[in-house]
Amino acid sequence: MTLTAKNIAITGAASGIGLACVKAYLAEGATVVLIDRDEAALAQVCADLGPKALPLVADLLDPASIDQILPKILAQVPHLDVFHANAGAYIAGEVWTGDADAWDRMLYLNINAVFRCIHRILPHMIERGTGDILATSSVAGHTPVVWEPIYTASKHAVTAFVNAVRRQVLKHGIRVGELSPGPVETALLKDWLPERLAKAKADGALLGAEEIGAAAVFILSRPRTVTIRDIIILPAAFDI
Repeated sequence: MTLTAKNIAITGAASGIGLACVKAYLAEGATVVLIDRDEAALAQVCADLGPKALPLVADLLDPASIDQILPKILAQVPHLDVFHANAGAYIAGEVWTGDADAWDRMLYLNINAVFRCIHRILPHMIERGTGDILATSSVAGHTPVVWEPIYTASKHAVTAFVNAVRRQVLKHGIRVGELSPGPVETALLKDWLPERLAKAKADGALLGAEEIGAAAVFILSRPRTVTIRDIIILPAAFDI
């Protein structure tokens, strides 16, 4: 299958994995609604990417803003074929020295915002009898990672949600899957210890964001009779 003429919306689209996926979708011929809270970055990215990149400013920490996402998407495209819940945050470190308030923000963005967005999008896809939901999870959503327990817990929640919802909506012609990358060289790694980050770079144990974009295209371009439930993407040198 091709993504030509498909309408795709993706959160966290102005940078990192989100932006890499946007570029991959555009290269396949899709029209992409880029959702992000950073209005200036979003405007610049869309100007750079051309007329098939459409900006939508939303704050995923605000339930009222999430409630407006679908109407704002449909104000720009006639229908939505794919919704990619990509936005997320990262916190690592030992639990007893952590900032519990910072955890709350990350957990809301990584879990509640994902669930709320998909909750709002699904009725549109059910009415149409087709669609794809894609979530960006993590290898940490499958294997507990000792240096990032709160982040690991958030991604386990996403993985469980994706697998349960997939079974619920299969009868409506909707596919649900997720991407589970290992460490990707983006701004989210700012919480890594400097020595760990330097070693990972030296060992070739980091992915480029474009690798995640390629995996997303692979999932979405399978025939409708095929559901890719999950792709775990790891650098060859990564050992967890």
